[in-house]
Amino acid sequence: MKNITFPEGKRFAFSIFDDTDYATVDNVKPVYALLEELRLRTTKSVWVFPAQDRECPYYQSQTLSDPEYLAFIRELGDRGFEIAFHSASMESSEREVTCAAFERFRELLGFYPNIHVNHAGNKENLYWGLDRLDCSPLRSLMRMKRKPSEFAGHDPGSPFFWGDLCRDRITYVRNFVFREINLLRVNPTMPYTDPRRPYVPYWFSSCEGGSVGSFNELLSLKNQKRLESEGGVCIVYTHFAKGFVENGRINRTTQELLEHLAGRNGWFVPVSQLLDYLRVRQPGDALTASERLRMELKWFWSKLMHGTS
Repeated sequence: MKNITFPEGKRFAFSIFDDTDYATVDNVKPVYALLEELRLRTTKSVWVFPAQDRECPYYQSQTLSDPEYLAFIRELGDRGFEIAFHSASMESSEREVTCAAFERFRELLGFYPNIHVNHAGNKENLYWGLDRLDCSPLRSLMRMKRKPSEFAGHDPGSPFFWGDLCRDRITYVRNFVFREINLLRVNPTMPYTDPRRPYVPYWFSSCEGGSVGSFNELLSLKNQKRLESEGGVCIVYTHFAKGFVENGRINRTTQELLEHLAGRNGWFVPVSQLLDYLRVRQPGDALTASERLRMELKWFWSKLMHGTS
Protein backbone atom coordinates (compact mmCIF):
# COMPACT_ATOMS: atom_id res chain seq x y z
CA MET A 1 0.00 0.00 0.00
CA LYS A 2 1.41 3.39 -1.00
CA ASN A 3 2.23 6.12 1.51
CA ILE A 4 0.87 9.60 0.84
CA THR A 5 1.54 12.82 2.71
CA PHE A 6 -1.37 15.23 3.03
CA PRO A 7 -1.45 19.03 3.36
CA GLU A 8 -0.82 20.71 6.73
CA GLY A 9 0.49 17.51 8.25
CA LYS A 10 -2.90 15.78 8.12
CA ARG A 11 -2.81 12.03 8.68
CA PHE A 12 -5.54 10.93 6.25
CA ALA A 13 -7.98 12.26 3.65
CA PHE A 14 -11.75 12.00 3.78
CA SER A 15 -14.64 13.09 1.60
CA ILE A 16 -18.23 12.13 0.75
CA PHE A 17 -20.08 11.90 -2.55
CA ASP A 18 -23.79 12.35 -1.87
CA ASP A 19 -25.95 10.82 -4.61
CA THR A 20 -29.06 12.96 -5.15
CA ASP A 21 -31.52 10.04 -5.35
CA TYR A 22 -34.72 10.95 -3.42
CA ALA A 23 -33.15 14.20 -2.19
CA THR A 24 -35.22 17.21 -1.17
CA VAL A 25 -34.26 20.27 0.81
CA ASP A 26 -36.10 18.92 3.84
CA ASN A 27 -34.45 15.50 3.92
CA VAL A 28 -30.82 16.52 3.36
CA LYS A 29 -30.39 20.11 4.59
CA PRO A 30 -29.86 19.13 8.27
CA VAL A 31 -26.97 16.86 7.25
CA TYR A 32 -25.25 19.68 5.38
CA ALA A 33 -25.74 22.03 8.31
CA LEU A 34 -23.89 19.50 10.48
CA LEU A 35 -21.13 18.97 7.91
CA GLU A 36 -20.57 22.72 7.72
CA GLU A 37 -20.53 23.04 11.49
CA LEU A 38 -17.88 20.30 11.66
CA ARG A 39 -15.90 21.86 8.76
CA LEU A 40 -16.31 18.75 6.62
CA ARG A 41 -16.53 19.89 3.00
CA THR A 42 -17.94 17.26 0.65
CA THR A 43 -19.57 16.76 -2.77
CA LYS A 44 -23.27 16.69 -3.61
CA SER A 45 -24.67 15.62 -6.97
CA VAL A 46 -27.77 17.07 -8.62
CA TRP A 47 -30.22 16.48 -11.42
CA VAL A 48 -30.96 19.39 -13.70
CA PHE A 49 -34.38 18.39 -15.02
CA PRO A 50 -37.33 16.57 -13.36
CA ALA A 51 -38.74 13.33 -14.68
CA GLN A 52 -41.47 13.49 -17.30
CA ASP A 53 -42.85 10.15 -16.18
CA ARG A 54 -44.75 10.45 -12.89
CA GLU A 55 -44.29 6.70 -12.40
CA CYS A 56 -40.51 7.14 -12.12
CA PRO A 57 -39.54 5.94 -8.62
CA TYR A 58 -37.43 9.09 -8.10
CA TYR A 59 -40.16 11.47 -9.25
CA GLN A 60 -40.50 13.22 -5.87
CA SER A 61 -36.79 14.13 -5.81
CA GLN A 62 -36.06 17.82 -6.25
CA THR A 63 -33.91 19.12 -9.12
CA LEU A 64 -32.34 22.39 -10.22
CA SER A 65 -35.66 23.15 -11.90
CA ASP A 66 -37.15 23.65 -8.42
CA PRO A 67 -36.47 27.22 -7.16
CA GLU A 68 -36.24 26.16 -3.50
CA TYR A 69 -33.77 23.39 -4.26
CA LEU A 70 -31.75 25.59 -6.62
CA ALA A 71 -31.36 28.20 -3.89
CA PHE A 72 -30.19 25.49 -1.47
CA ILE A 73 -27.64 24.14 -3.97
CA ARG A 74 -26.30 27.62 -4.70
CA GLU A 75 -25.90 28.20 -0.99
CA LEU A 76 -23.97 24.94 -0.61
CA GLY A 77 -21.65 25.97 -3.44
CA ASP A 78 -21.06 29.37 -1.84
CA ARG A 79 -20.12 27.61 1.40
CA GLY A 80 -17.44 25.42 -0.15
CA PHE A 81 -19.32 22.24 -1.06
CA GLU A 82 -18.78 20.80 -4.54
CA ILE A 83 -21.77 20.36 -6.86
CA ALA A 84 -21.59 17.36 -9.21
CA PHE A 85 -23.57 15.85 -12.11
CA HIS A 86 -25.77 12.75 -11.78
CA SER A 87 -27.07 12.72 -15.37
CA ALA A 88 -29.50 15.23 -16.82
CA SER A 89 -32.46 13.68 -15.06
CA MET A 90 -33.62 10.75 -12.99
CA GLU A 91 -34.82 9.04 -16.19
CA SER A 92 -32.97 8.15 -19.39
CA SER A 93 -32.01 11.18 -21.48
CA GLU A 94 -31.04 11.30 -25.15
CA ARG A 95 -28.07 13.36 -26.30
CA GLU A 96 -29.88 16.64 -26.86
CA VAL A 97 -31.32 16.56 -23.34
CA THR A 98 -27.92 15.83 -21.78
CA CYS A 99 -26.33 18.66 -23.78
CA ALA A 100 -29.10 21.01 -22.67
CA ALA A 101 -28.58 19.90 -19.06
CA PHE A 102 -24.90 20.82 -19.16
CA GLU A 103 -25.68 24.29 -20.47
CA ARG A 104 -28.49 24.76 -17.96
CA PHE A 105 -26.19 23.61 -15.14
CA ARG A 106 -23.65 26.26 -16.16
CA GLU A 107 -26.32 28.92 -16.58
CA LEU A 108 -27.73 28.29 -13.10
CA LEU A 109 -24.52 27.65 -11.17
CA GLY A 110 -21.89 29.51 -13.15
CA PHE A 111 -19.67 26.56 -14.11
CA TYR A 112 -19.75 23.15 -15.74
CA PRO A 113 -19.64 20.12 -13.41
CA ASN A 114 -16.24 18.52 -12.88
CA ILE A 115 -17.40 15.15 -11.60
CA HIS A 116 -20.11 12.69 -12.64
CA VAL A 117 -21.69 9.47 -11.39
CA ASN A 118 -23.98 7.31 -13.53
CA HIS A 119 -27.55 6.94 -12.30
CA ALA A 120 -28.97 3.43 -11.78
CA GLY A 121 -30.56 2.22 -15.03
CA ASN A 122 -30.28 5.32 -17.20
CA LYS A 123 -29.54 4.29 -20.77
CA GLU A 124 -27.02 7.10 -21.24
CA ASN A 125 -24.74 5.66 -18.55
CA LEU A 126 -21.09 5.53 -19.60
CA TYR A 127 -19.29 2.16 -19.62
CA TRP A 128 -21.93 0.63 -17.36
CA GLY A 129 -23.28 -2.89 -17.00
CA LEU A 130 -21.09 -5.32 -18.94
CA ASP A 131 -18.85 -2.48 -20.05
CA ARG A 132 -17.65 -1.89 -16.49
CA LEU A 133 -15.72 -5.15 -16.62
CA ASP A 134 -12.76 -6.56 -18.53
CA CYS A 135 -12.72 -10.01 -16.91
CA SER A 136 -14.48 -12.42 -19.31
CA PRO A 137 -15.89 -14.82 -16.68
CA LEU A 138 -17.38 -11.91 -14.73
CA ARG A 139 -18.84 -10.45 -17.90
CA SER A 140 -20.47 -13.80 -18.62
CA LEU A 141 -22.02 -13.87 -15.17
CA MET A 142 -23.29 -10.30 -15.51
CA ARG A 143 -24.68 -11.06 -18.97
CA MET A 144 -27.21 -13.32 -17.28
CA LYS A 145 -28.85 -10.19 -15.85
CA ARG A 146 -28.12 -7.43 -18.39
CA LYS A 147 -28.20 -7.07 -22.15
CA PRO A 148 -24.93 -5.94 -23.78
CA SER A 149 -26.58 -2.90 -25.38
CA GLU A 150 -28.48 -1.72 -22.30
CA PHE A 151 -26.19 1.28 -21.63
CA ALA A 152 -24.95 3.40 -24.50
CA GLY A 153 -23.56 6.74 -23.33
CA HIS A 154 -20.22 5.80 -24.87
CA ASP A 155 -21.65 4.51 -28.18
CA PRO A 156 -21.43 7.16 -30.96
CA GLY A 157 -24.14 5.33 -32.86
CA SER A 158 -26.68 5.64 -30.06
CA PRO A 159 -29.17 8.49 -29.48
CA PHE A 160 -28.01 8.36 -25.84
CA PHE A 161 -24.36 9.08 -26.72
CA TRP A 162 -22.64 11.90 -24.80
CA GLY A 163 -19.14 10.47 -24.35
CA ASP A 164 -17.51 13.36 -26.17
CA LEU A 165 -19.22 15.83 -23.85
CA CYS A 166 -17.98 13.89 -20.83
CA ARG A 167 -14.45 13.83 -22.24
CA ASP A 168 -14.48 17.58 -22.84
CA ARG A 169 -16.32 18.79 -19.72
CA ILE A 170 -15.97 16.19 -16.95
CA THR A 171 -12.70 15.25 -15.25
CA TYR A 172 -13.73 12.44 -12.87
CA VAL A 173 -16.29 9.61 -13.08
CA ARG A 174 -16.93 7.06 -10.35
CA ASN A 175 -16.75 3.35 -11.07
CA PHE A 176 -16.32 0.67 -8.40
CA VAL A 177 -17.56 0.89 -4.81
CA PHE A 178 -16.00 -1.21 -2.04
CA ARG A 179 -16.84 -2.20 1.52
CA GLU A 180 -13.49 -0.82 2.70
CA ILE A 181 -12.60 2.32 4.68
CA ASN A 182 -9.22 2.89 3.00
CA LEU A 183 -9.30 3.00 -0.81
CA LEU A 184 -5.51 2.86 -1.04
CA ARG A 185 -5.79 -0.81 -0.09
CA VAL A 186 -7.82 -1.65 -3.18
CA ASN A 187 -7.15 1.14 -5.70
CA PRO A 188 -3.74 2.74 -5.03
CA THR A 189 -3.60 4.14 -8.59
CA MET A 190 -6.71 6.29 -8.06
CA PRO A 191 -7.57 8.44 -9.93
CA TYR A 192 -6.71 6.37 -12.97
CA THR A 193 -7.01 6.45 -16.73
CA ASP A 194 -8.32 3.57 -18.82
CA PRO A 195 -7.39 3.47 -22.52
CA ARG A 196 -10.23 1.03 -23.17
CA ARG A 197 -12.72 3.63 -21.91
CA PRO A 198 -11.44 6.82 -23.55
CA TYR A 199 -14.46 9.08 -23.04
CA VAL A 200 -13.73 9.29 -19.30
CA PRO A 201 -10.59 11.32 -18.49
CA TYR A 202 -10.14 9.85 -14.98
CA TRP A 203 -11.93 7.24 -12.90
CA PHE A 204 -12.18 7.01 -9.12
CA SER A 205 -13.41 4.43 -6.64
CA SER A 206 -15.38 4.94 -3.45
CA CYS A 207 -16.35 3.36 -0.14
CA GLU A 208 -19.77 1.82 0.39
CA GLY A 209 -22.09 3.88 2.60
CA GLY A 210 -25.22 3.96 0.47
CA SER A 211 -27.76 4.24 3.28
CA VAL A 212 -27.66 5.38 6.88
CA GLY A 213 -26.99 1.82 8.09
CA SER A 214 -24.03 1.08 5.81
CA PHE A 215 -22.70 4.61 6.32
CA ASN A 216 -22.63 4.17 10.08
CA GLU A 217 -21.07 0.74 9.72
CA LEU A 218 -18.33 2.12 7.47
CA LEU A 219 -17.55 5.02 9.81
CA SER A 220 -17.34 2.92 12.96
CA LEU A 221 -14.79 4.16 15.48
CA LYS A 222 -12.67 1.10 14.74
CA ASN A 223 -12.60 1.93 11.03
CA GLN A 224 -11.89 5.60 11.70
CA LYS A 225 -8.91 4.63 13.82
CA ARG A 226 -7.60 2.32 11.08
CA LEU A 227 -8.05 4.96 8.38
CA GLU A 228 -6.00 7.40 10.42
CA SER A 229 -3.32 4.90 11.44
CA GLU A 230 -2.86 3.75 7.82
CA GLY A 231 -2.72 7.27 6.43
CA GLY A 232 -5.52 6.31 4.09
CA VAL A 233 -8.02 7.85 1.69
CA CYS A 234 -11.79 7.49 2.11
CA ILE A 235 -14.42 8.74 -0.34
CA VAL A 236 -17.79 7.59 0.96
CA TYR A 237 -20.52 7.03 -1.62
CA THR A 238 -23.87 7.63 0.04
CA HIS A 239 -27.43 8.93 -0.30
CA PHE A 240 -28.20 11.41 2.47
CA ALA A 241 -31.86 11.15 1.53
CA LYS A 242 -31.94 7.49 2.62
CA GLY A 243 -32.75 7.58 6.30
CA PHE A 244 -30.23 10.10 7.60
CA VAL A 245 -32.93 12.60 8.61
CA GLU A 246 -36.23 11.80 10.31
CA ASN A 247 -38.63 14.51 11.49
CA GLY A 248 -35.94 17.08 10.84
CA ARG A 249 -33.37 15.39 13.08
CA ILE A 250 -30.16 13.68 12.00
CA ASN A 251 -29.64 10.05 12.91
CA ARG A 252 -27.97 10.15 16.32
CA THR A 253 -25.31 7.54 15.51
CA THR A 254 -24.41 9.33 12.28
CA GLN A 255 -24.00 12.61 14.11
CA GLU A 256 -21.81 11.09 16.81
CA LEU A 257 -19.60 9.32 14.26
CA LEU A 258 -19.14 12.47 12.19
CA GLU A 259 -18.27 14.43 15.32
CA HIS A 260 -15.63 11.84 16.23
CA LEU A 261 -14.27 11.93 12.69
CA ALA A 262 -14.05 15.73 12.63
CA GLY A 263 -11.96 15.59 15.80
CA ARG A 264 -9.31 13.48 14.09
CA ASN A 265 -6.32 14.82 12.18
CA GLY A 266 -7.90 14.48 8.75
CA TRP A 267 -7.90 16.48 5.53
CA PHE A 268 -11.58 17.08 4.80
CA VAL A 269 -12.15 18.40 1.27
CA PRO A 270 -14.58 17.87 -1.63
CA VAL A 271 -14.00 14.87 -3.87
CA SER A 272 -12.51 16.70 -6.88
CA GLN A 273 -10.04 18.58 -4.69
CA LEU A 274 -8.90 15.32 -3.15
CA LEU A 275 -8.60 13.61 -6.54
CA ASP A 276 -6.69 16.56 -7.99
CA TYR A 277 -4.20 16.24 -5.14
CA LEU A 278 -3.78 12.50 -5.61
CA ARG A 279 -3.40 12.85 -9.38
CA VAL A 280 -0.42 15.20 -9.05
CA ARG A 281 1.29 12.64 -6.81
CA GLN A 282 0.77 9.61 -9.02
CA PRO A 283 3.95 8.13 -10.55
CA GLY A 284 1.68 6.85 -13.33
CA ASP A 285 -2.06 7.03 -13.80
CA ALA A 286 -2.90 4.03 -16.01
CA LEU A 287 -4.50 1.15 -14.15
CA THR A 288 -2.50 -2.07 -14.48
CA ALA A 289 -4.24 -5.26 -15.56
CA SER A 290 -3.51 -6.90 -12.20
CA GLU A 291 -4.93 -4.01 -10.18
CA ARG A 292 -8.06 -3.90 -12.34
CA LEU A 293 -8.59 -7.65 -12.01
CA ARG A 294 -8.30 -7.47 -8.22
CA MET A 295 -10.76 -4.58 -8.15
CA GLU A 296 -13.24 -6.30 -10.43
CA LEU A 297 -13.19 -9.50 -8.40
CA LYS A 298 -13.58 -7.68 -5.08
CA TRP A 299 -16.35 -5.46 -6.42
CA PHE A 300 -18.25 -8.29 -8.10
CA TRP A 301 -18.17 -10.49 -5.00
CA SER A 302 -19.39 -7.61 -2.88
CA LYS A 303 -22.17 -6.89 -5.38
CA LEU A 304 -23.33 -10.49 -5.20
CA MET A 305 -23.26 -10.55 -1.39
CA HIS A 306 -24.42 -7.03 -0.54
CA GLY A 307 -25.68 -5.27 -3.68
CA THR A 308 -22.87 -2.72 -3.88
CA SER A 309 -23.20 0.02 -6.51
